[in-house]
Amino acid sequence: MFKAKEETTIHILVEETSLKIAQVKQTVALLEEGATVPFIARYRKEATGELDEVQIRLIQERLEYHNALNERRETILKSIDDQGKLTPELRQTIEASRQKTELEDLYLPFKPKRRTKASIAKERGLEPLAEQLLTVHGIGESALQLAEAFINKELEVATAEEALIGAGHILAEQFADVAAARAFVRDLTWQQGIFCSQPARGKDETVSKYEMYYDFSEPLRQIPSHRMLAMRRGEKEDILRLRIEAPEAEILSRLSALFVPPESHYAELLREFVTDAYKRLLTTSIDLDLRLQAKKAADDEAIRIFAENLRNLLLAAPAGSHKVLGIDPGLRTGSKLAAVDATGRFLEHATIYPHAGGGGRIESAKRDLLRLIVTHSIEMIAIGNGTAGREMDQFVRLCLKEAGLKVQVVMVSEAGASVYSASDIAREEFPDLDLTVRGAISIARRLQDPLAELVKVDPKSIGVGQYQHDVSQTALKKSLDEVVESCVNYVGVDLNTASWALISFVSGISESLAKAIVGQRDIDGGFVRRDQLLKVPRFGKKAYEQAAGFMRIRNAEQPLDNTAVHPERYRLVKKMATDLGVSLPALIAEPTLLDKIKLEQYVGADIGLPTLRDIVAELKKPGRDPRESFATASFREDVMEVKDLKEGMTLNGIVTNVAAFGAFVDIGVHQDGLVHVSQLADRFVKDPNQVVKVGQQVQVRVLSIDLQRKRIGLTMRKGELEKPPEQKERIKKPQSEKKIDAPSSTMATALEKSGFLVNKGRV
Repeated sequence: MFKAKEETTIHILVEETSLKIAQVKQTVALLEEGATVPFIARYRKEATGELDEVQIRLIQERLEYHNALNERRETILKSIDDQGKLTPELRQTIEASRQKTELEDLYLPFKPKRRTKASIAKERGLEPLAEQLLTVHGIGESALQLAEAFINKELEVATAEEALIGAGHILAEQFADVAAARAFVRDLTWQQGIFCSQPARGKDETVSKYEMYYDFSEPLRQIPSHRMLAMRRGEKEDILRLRIEAPEAEILSRLSALFVPPESHYAELLREFVTDAYKRLLTTSIDLDLRLQAKKAADDEAIRIFAENLRNLLLAAPAGSHKVLGIDPGLRTGSKLAAVDATGRFLEHATIYPHAGGGGRIESAKRDLLRLIVTHSIEMIAIGNGTAGREMDQFVRLCLKEAGLKVQVVMVSEAGASVYSASDIAREEFPDLDLTVRGAISIARRLQDPLAELVKVDPKSIGVGQYQHDVSQTALKKSLDEVVESCVNYVGVDLNTASWALISFVSGISESLAKAIVGQRDIDGGFVRRDQLLKVPRFGKKAYEQAAGFMRIRNAEQPLDNTAVHPERYRLVKKMATDLGVSLPALIAEPTLLDKIKLEQYVGADIGLPTLRDIVAELKKPGRDPRESFATASFREDVMEVKDLKEGMTLNGIVTNVAAFGAFVDIGVHQDGLVHVSQLADRFVKDPNQVVKVGQQVQVRVLSIDLQRKRIGLTMRKGELEKPPEQKERIKKPQSEKKIDAPSSTMATALEKSGFLVNKGRV
């Protein structure tokens, strides 16, 4: 049973996710029991009402947020209670808060502070004066006359003017600590604030990639992710100076209406104190809050795009179990060749120099290449698309043609291959091989199965994100790890061939447990049944429940072990076969028999039609890889470098990265071209991911070529070539910034207006 506080959280999650209460409650219960998102989405559909991974992760994310919020709430309540200031009304308000910022605003007046101007003024006995200034109405003494009673040289209050200034500090802090005031200032600034960018001091004439931001402004809440992150990077590099321009006049008017009694005899003076509260105390903290809020929004969008790109890359179509020759091209240092068998097992390597030296080296390179192809019955050749990739592609095709061999040649992205080569995983796999040879092996394996090989590389090194070093690294890692976990479990893993790195992303499996599985596999020579996993050290029943359905065993003793059917449903499938009067292997071998099954008769307390339909679908195509069929793209042979391009030229390409502003496409010239978002289709495109994805083969036309900066503009529009539409006119920042009076000057002005002179030097 859920406790009262947990029930409250459940109802909040229902409101935030717009899901049914039963769906949220059951999902939360499963998550708290230790179930993983892939397991819940695949094998607990009846419990969740068929929620998908996105919905389950949303519940998980909001649950974590509110659990942390509840912990912070308890800490705050205890702190205020220990101070003897926790009233029933305040407790109720705090317990009703649902946002961290709201909670911190409520706690601010009670939060232990360092020594401030207000606390010093209180020590000098000026708090009663502040109260009188705020509460005295009608015609009475002047502020100066009122303050004379608080002159106390022992407490360092030498004059009435000093007493009024101290009282002003108390009131300013009091105004600034009011939660409602902070909330509306924050909200109004977010809604109407302008984010401005200028060159940092002394950088006005500096030539940099941030020049477009030297005189830039845009509504704070409308800034696209990539622009916000670019400007923040410019600020970090001391090239830009950023600020938020708030609707100051409206804020001060509303703050005055909130804090200054209209009938007050000291209304004008109090308004000056309100101005001091805003300019000295509120602006700095509110600006920091909003910059963090804008940064988080930018991070979230950049991480979302990165995650989507990574998902598409990991789920790229595999070439499958073929013998592959991987080639890591190079010029001066030569090209590394590595042959692997159909399971990815390394066979032999060689180094050739077809692009350096004379004819003797070229002939030697041909012999070594053809020898490896023939010796190991190579079926496919994978060539890294980096330096000398196109040259190697031409060389290999020429060699094959001269030798009369028909072997498919494929260009493979080598992004992150060097990172893998120097990693601990690579050293474990190939301790005696050179880094570059490991890279060639990785390229070969990427062609066989991109997912199985790319999980060994830090996702941030794969090169499918924008500003990945500028976003929250914690949030980025969490999101990318979730993507890898989702993809691995969506496809499933071969228990007898998968690396420990791949197995570690299976539902319920940790890195240490994955290594233990591989160790047991090496001892026993492989698994023949799923339930043998229970013999692996530290592999308990809970891990087996979470992981077993995602593990595949080819030619297993139990036919269902090579399917996505969970072991907990084996008895049910066997009953289906018995009811049809056939054996289990016969049922799997003859998919048409499955159409005779009446699923309704197998519905029970713990199983419904969603799971039954999944079982039948899996039995019809046991062990099927859900990824798309493999296909290759070929580049134009007459286009090798940027200088070979001409405007209007039509080319085949492969999408290498997708950003908020467009897509980058490899067209085989060692420099990706950019298809601006306005050139992706003959219609308005808000999100480039709606049109293209990483790894997709596309046809593009060349719009523009900048040889000096090596920039290539491309279009995917089918109609007449068009230039990208001009951007909307941006809001220009004022030519001169408004001067903000120092707090002391503000107060001095207020005191002068109250009818007495002030020694400004002392103030």
